[in-house]
Amino acid sequence: MKQGFDDIVAKVKECGRKTVAVSVAQDEAVLEAVKEAKRLGIADAILVGDEEKIREIAAGIEMDLEGYQIIHEPDMVQASLKAVKLAHDGIADMYMKGLIDSKNFLRSVLDKEVGLRTGGVLSHVCVFEIPGIDRLLFLTDVAFMTYPTLEDKVNIIKNTIPVCRACGVDMPKVAPLAAVEVVNPKMPVTVEAAELTRMNQEGELTGCIVDGPLSLDLAIDPEAAKHKGATDRRIQGDADVLLFPDIHAGNLVYKAIVHMVKVKNGCILTGTKVPVILTSRSDTFETKVYSLALAAVVAEEMKRG
Repeated sequence: MKQGFDDIVAKVKECGRKTVAVSVAQDEAVLEAVKEAKRLGIADAILVGDEEKIREIAAGIEMDLEGYQIIHEPDMVQASLKAVKLAHDGIADMYMKGLIDSKNFLRSVLDKEVGLRTGGVLSHVCVFEIPGIDRLLFLTDVAFMTYPTLEDKVNIIKNTIPVCRACGVDMPKVAPLAAVEVVNPKMPVTVEAAELTRMNQEGELTGCIVDGPLSLDLAIDPEAAKHKGATDRRIQGDADVLLFPDIHAGNLVYKAIVHMVKVKNGCILTGTKVPVILTSRSDTFETKVYSLALAAVVAEEMKRG
């Protein structure tokens, strides 16, 4: 049976409503998403920012602020630090970007005093529910890490495994993608993909099944795998995780799917103390809500250890 975002939202209700700290909350699109997340039982919110502007926007979208905690801080940088501290101190289960540029938002995430550092690598995971594909697809990294090294790719996989588990995929199949499915010494991406596969087979990288290098068609299309004779591969068109060689490949595929296909998707930043919701201003209302739901189930998974 196909898993989708309706299942993720249902799972949030099983594990209990979470709390999200919103950095610079005077943003209409973000407040719309927060309002819907509360209605669906996904999360309550602590809104940090300019209280007068928050109340003005809330009135415009008929959002009842009764029951929301508002922390007044008109300075955007200070608001982000106050908001991230709520997550750092365990008061909030997740941290969301509002009306602040990504650079300053990430500075708060990485702040040595009140941020969400764990000592590990940060990476971005996007989860897609795509018509015609019988499972959720996890794309990484499409937005944060530019040119990951082999060591980075190991950490990206490790960051993605708990996200998969939170969504009901206990042993995710990870496809390190390349233009071809054979190792070519002149294509370093294929060499690194093969090394990730070896590490997995020899027990150095656990909790998943890694098979690469794989072309995109072999990773997601069982018919393509059959036609290409890839019957000896551990992944035959049934990959859960698409591991991209660099940000260009990941971002191009991400935007092609978002703008050409009617999909549901949610995105979070991982490798942090709590899930971080780093959505773009161009992301739809639904994407923001699904990102909150995704962060909520991941927060529960992280709590369980």
